[in-house]
Amino acid sequence: MDGKKLEYKGDEALEELEKLTTKADEVQEKILKDIITRNGDTEYLSKYLKGSKDVSTFKHHVPVIDYSGAQPYIKRIGNGEESSLLSGHTIVEMLCSSGTSNGEPKLMPSIAEDLDRRTFVYNLIMPIVNKYIPGLDEGKAMYLYFVKAEMSTPCGLPARAVLTSYYKSKHFKGRARNVPFLDYTSPDQAILCDDSNQSMYCQLLAGLVLRDQVLRLGAVFASAFLRSITYLEKNWVKLCNDIRKGKLDASITDPECQLAMSSLLTSPKPSLADEIEKICGGSSWKGILCRLWPKAKFIEAVVTGSMAQYIPSLEYYSDKKLPLFCPMYAATESYFGVNLKPLSDPSDVSFTLLPNMCYFEFIPLGENSWSFDEETNIPSNNLIDLSEVKLGCYYEIVVTTFAGLCRYRIGDVLQVTGFYNKAPQFKFICRRNVALSLDNEKTSEENLYKSITAAKKLLEPHKVILLEYTSVADTSSVPGHYVLYWEIVHVKPKLAHSSLDEVLKECCIAVEEELDYTYRRCRSHDKAIGPLEIKLVKPGTFEALMDFYISQGGSINQYKTPRCIQSETALKLLEANVKERFLSPRDPIWTP
Repeated sequence: MDGKKLEYKGDEALEELEKLTTKADEVQEKILKDIITRNGDTEYLSKYLKGSKDVSTFKHHVPVIDYSGAQPYIKRIGNGEESSLLSGHTIVEMLCSSGTSNGEPKLMPSIAEDLDRRTFVYNLIMPIVNKYIPGLDEGKAMYLYFVKAEMSTPCGLPARAVLTSYYKSKHFKGRARNVPFLDYTSPDQAILCDDSNQSMYCQLLAGLVLRDQVLRLGAVFASAFLRSITYLEKNWVKLCNDIRKGKLDASITDPECQLAMSSLLTSPKPSLADEIEKICGGSSWKGILCRLWPKAKFIEAVVTGSMAQYIPSLEYYSDKKLPLFCPMYAATESYFGVNLKPLSDPSDVSFTLLPNMCYFEFIPLGENSWSFDEETNIPSNNLIDLSEVKLGCYYEIVVTTFAGLCRYRIGDVLQVTGFYNKAPQFKFICRRNVALSLDNEKTSEENLYKSITAAKKLLEPHKVILLEYTSVADTSSVPGHYVLYWEIVHVKPKLAHSSLDEVLKECCIAVEEELDYTYRRCRSHDKAIGPLEIKLVKPGTFEALMDFYISQGGSINQYKTPRCIQSETALKLLEANVKERFLSPRDPIWTP
């Protein structure tokens, strides 16, 4: 498919959307046939198809897998074997998933035309928004985009985040510069700067210099946008000085950033600096976004799933005057759909599935509520097609991609909320087995348990025992951070208080060192997550917590301490019993 052919033609993009969704079942059938034709002779698929190109053979014999089923083939390709292990087309890069396996990023195979599919989705978004919010072609977008550190596989294939792949592609860098919808305040050189600090500084500076032209604000994730606001709070004085003098701060040493910013800082602008200084130096930052960018009409960012926890902060900084637009539903493995109602409340956002992205199947989870099948092996005949999903029902999504993932469990739980023509619309419910998440990291209960188990060994030599624990992803400050609530008991002789303080700080860093690669990258490199905190609670706190949950209808026979707190009342109970707090003393070790 040619994702660029609709790049700048809004009406044509919307017409194509109508065609795809009107014939969603037919499009899906063709997608699967094309994938089987291309990939049927690969080492992986040929084991099950045995020369057949029949769809029914695929559905009856190809197993449903998770990453462990695909990893051996992906690893072999990364080590230099042929793409034909999985794909009939050349695998040009590996995309690093935000999920992890055994502490390392999951790597997803990607072929050249995958960029066309991703571009196709991006090019649908602005025509959709323009139907509801006119006039967006009269100004610029202050979108804060960032690249992640890159790696490579042993054979030299690039291994990078899906967004980094897109920003470094010809699709992004070669876009038409005279198209209003693609007119960003941030220079490409700043977006592509590997140094996140310099990138952030230059992008915010550009947004402030062009503040009177900004009609749209945003970032990919709500967490990244809020991190930018926090950065602005700390650096607005320096930014104002640059604008006042017409000269870039000496701390920006990246040559490409220097060159790009020189075209914006062409002369001193003292009056503009005075305006910004007056706004930022005020008594409150409530509504600061509307004051700094008075023409802005909405904020674009992912605010569903784990990002929903950032909505109160976004509303504070916008004083609830700017709608929050969650544009699309996507994953590293594939892009899935778009939000056709950009002004929907974040809690009501649904995504219309685009049937040309990959082949979709679904594991039924229930009608009025959902429950996971804990079995790793899902029988092939348990899956249903896109055309078979029912309104109100819950499903886990499964994909088959052109790049070679076959009947692959994404791990997302969705609920059908409606249909657009023949394409189902889904609300994202949750990610399977994710206890904590603040940015791109996803920490499961199992990973949390392993990390705490490693850390509590530091207590044992000092005759201190960890009795119980729970956790929360705290977003009351930016960046957010993990908080662990620990109830401990001393086995005599009691450890001196000062010594215990040092031990618990070491426990903080010990937990972080054991958390996965993505968490450590977000903490140490991206600065997207703050230092982990352990809060010691008073004796009996976890008994009180159990009493609370039982009072809410839980069974004392089946009660398990929740390892991640969702209830605000339960969280208040824990906070009321906190007696001491300890923060991680340094960043965990991280290497790209």
